[in-house]
Amino acid sequence: MKKLVAEFIGTLWLVLGGCGSAVLAAGYPELGIGFVGVAIAFGLTVVTMAYAIGHISGCHLNPAVSIGLWIGGRFDKKELLPYIIAQVLGGIAGAGILYLIATGKEGFSLSGGFAANGYGEHSPDGYGMVAALVTEIVMTFMFLIIILGATHSKAPKGFAGLAIGLGLTLIHLISIPVTNTSVNPARSTSQAIFVGDWATGQLWLFWVAPIIGAILAGLVYKFISPETE
Repeated sequence: MKKLVAEFIGTLWLVLGGCGSAVLAAGYPELGIGFVGVAIAFGLTVVTMAYAIGHISGCHLNPAVSIGLWIGGRFDKKELLPYIIAQVLGGIAGAGILYLIATGKEGFSLSGGFAANGYGEHSPDGYGMVAALVTEIVMTFMFLIIILGATHSKAPKGFAGLAIGLGLTLIHLISIPVTNTSVNPARSTSQAIFVGDWATGQLWLFWVAPIIGAILAGLVYKFISPETE
């Protein structure tokens, strides 16, 4: 239960910090943080939580990460579903807090997207479904490779959280224009629930693609890893 509470809090922080920066600060007139700021914010949520709860739950914060670690032999199958449930609920709670804050400003509307992930006309730069699918698979694959490598017994100690957070920052710098960057089904679900309509209609891609990428990464890293753990 302590692990699940930690995953709930961590995913809440990821959504509130990452999506919150996009909704509240990215487009702020003249002083907005823009795509770069949002990318850094997502990375910082992972870095801060890695050192806050990594020793408790492993700081997955993402169903795709849990699945990838399981495939890679680093995570017990019996904990997989409870982790995913805790992550999704934490993400929804984070989105709920963000919604309460955002609606405190007159004129706020969910039509702005609420940092939801999308493709086609709902892609920040108009990228289609195939581009979105490829992007999310590849970015999640690389994210899991980073995670599996940085947390390996042969990796330098104490730097995993930093490497993983910087990896997520880089992923956002690459892919925000394509899909608003998911690589995390819990993060996508949390925003889609509030936006509804097109966001829930396109949500399938932001579950399927990250899971495919995570499974592939788990298999590949298990093959190339210098030792099994």
